[in-house]
Parts: sequence; C-alpha cells; structure tokens
Amino acid sequence: MATVTVTVEKPHRVVVLALAGLLPFELGIPHRIFGRAKDPADRHLYEILTCGLAPGPVPTDADFTVYVEHGPELLATADTIVVPASHELGPVHSEGRLTDGLAAALAHVRPGTRMVSICTGGYVLAAAGYLDGRRATTHWAYAEHFQRMFPAVRVDADVLYTDDGDVLTSAGVAAGIDLCLHIVRRDHGAAVANDTARRTVVPPHREGGQAQFVQRPVPGPQHASTTAARAWVLDRLHEPLLLSDLARQESMSVRTFTRRFREECGVSPGEWITGQRVERARQLLERTELPVETVARQAGFGTAQSLRKHVQAALGVSPTAYRRTFRATETAPSSDGPSVGAGSVH
Repeated sequence: MATVTVTVEKPHRVVVLALAGLLPFELGIPHRIFGRAKDPADRHLYEILTCGLAPGPVPTDADFTVYVEHGPELLATADTIVVPASHELGPVHSEGRLTDGLAAALAHVRPGTRMVSICTGGYVLAAAGYLDGRRATTHWAYAEHFQRMFPAVRVDADVLYTDDGDVLTSAGVAAGIDLCLHIVRRDHGAAVANDTARRTVVPPHREGGQAQFVQRPVPGPQHASTTAARAWVLDRLHEPLLLSDLARQESMSVRTFTRRFREECGVSPGEWITGQRVERARQLLERTELPVETVARQAGFGTAQSLRKHVQAALGVSPTAYRRTFRATETAPSSDGPSVGAGSVH
C-alpha cells in the first residue's frame, strides 16, 4: 500500500526580544495577540517565543523579574521579531548606539525578517539602522528626543503605529495591541483579526493614523459622549449618512458634535465612517461570495468604483485582489513554510 505523506503547515514564528528594564505589560502583548490568532480549523497561526541577550532572569520595571529560557541565537529562527519597551536602554537611549550585547544579538537576524517595535523598543530598531529613511513612531512623550537621537528617521508622533512593510513601529502601551492586531489583519485578514480581538476582549480595529493623544478619551461626568451616535452608525453603514443625523442622535449641534467626536476618537466623523465601511467591506470580501457591486452597496460605498477607490487607498490592493488573497488563505491546502498572508514577510 502506498504511503501518503501529509505536510503540516508551520506557524509563523514570532520571537520577542526581552531586554533589561522591560515593561511586563508590553512584553505580554505579542504573546496575547498572536497567541490567540487561529485559522478556521482552530489551529494556531503563530508560534511565539521569547529570548534575551542571554538565557536567565531579566529584570523588569516592576517588583519582579522574568526568566527567559532562550538566548539571542533564537533570533535567527524568527519570521518576525518584536522589541517591546524598556526603561533601561542605556547608550541606546542616551547616545543612539547599540551596546555590544545588542549588536551581537541583532547580528543573528536573517535578511528579510519582519522587525516590530512597541513604544521605546523603537530606539533599538533605530540604533540598529532599521528605521533610517523610514517613517516611524514611538510614545509621544519620547518623540522629540527620539528625533534628535535619530535624525535619519521620519518620526511621526501623531499616530498609533506605522507600517513600512518589513518594519513596523507603535506608540506606547495599548498602541502595541493595535499594531499586533494590524499585523494579524495584514497576514490573515479582518475575520481572523476580529476573532482575535474578541478572544482578547479589545476593540477590533483602530487605524494607525489615529491620534495618539486625544483630549477626552473618557468623557467626564458632565460631558456628553458620541458613543450612541457611533453605535447608530454601525447599524446603518449601508445607508447614506449625514453629519446632522449623527449630531441629532446626541442632541448636539453639528459644530459641537464634530468637535466632541474628534476629541474622543482622534479623527473626524467622516474619516471614522469611511474606516468602518472599509472594515465592513473587508469582512464581506473574506466571508462571502457576494459580487463586488453588492459588497459596495452593503458596505455603504454605493458603487463598485467607489469601493475600489477606498479599498485601494486603505489596503493598497483592489477588492478583487484582497478577496483572492484571503479566500485562498482560508481554503488552501497545508504546505511547508510559515503561515502568512498578503504583505507579510518570511
């Protein structure tokens, strides 16, 4: 009887580099987000491992240490490397140069490996030259200093995260969650990313261009919120929506509503609605066989031409190409190699 060989798809390997003085919250973000990403067969899409400059205890900025089993040699096996924030970067922060230990560790990184930083982890990528000539971000409180240290980097302090293909950076703390979800969405589509967000009980999507610092992220007790209007919109994305209709849901003037909306969300109502419509279109393209014209109507873009314009602007591909990529990812037979989707690096 002939022997049938079944190949097993290898998860995309994410290696997190834990440095002394790390922030435990940010160290846990890649494990939490990538660790919850699964395909329709409930198989894990990523393998997440942690390494240090040497195996052993790594001090944090809290009252405990973490023990890391792997040394920097593990970086050579990574498809994606994540560098979380640290408060003890030494000359990396003060002089913009790598320590000998960090330089030796990063020498293990293979060409083409996707590099990701969370918050001040961007100092490490910049000192190593990964950000030269690229747009990048970090926590807004460090942005001015970051730009002085690394003049070759185009620092944008007003965004949650940046995506330059094989190098991605995020602002501080929770923006790391947004960036990791963005990577899942880029690799495997909106359906997988939204499921991951639900498993983690976090909002499924905040655009990278959203402002880091909004004036009123949590409305005060005497201030009306725009929450009800946003919920009202999500039930009516397929309909024509007027700003006056949104303002009416909160019993505000259009001028007050627009100002309050931007204070709470960091973007204008129109920008937010367009982002939500693109997200709805992505889900329909991934999960249904509806014609593009029908997807356009149900997502609120009206025409296939309008849908193509907005999807191309947001995702860099046409609706048809997006559907082809992620429908193929969902149904393709297993094969050797890391599990990645459109735009991912391996």
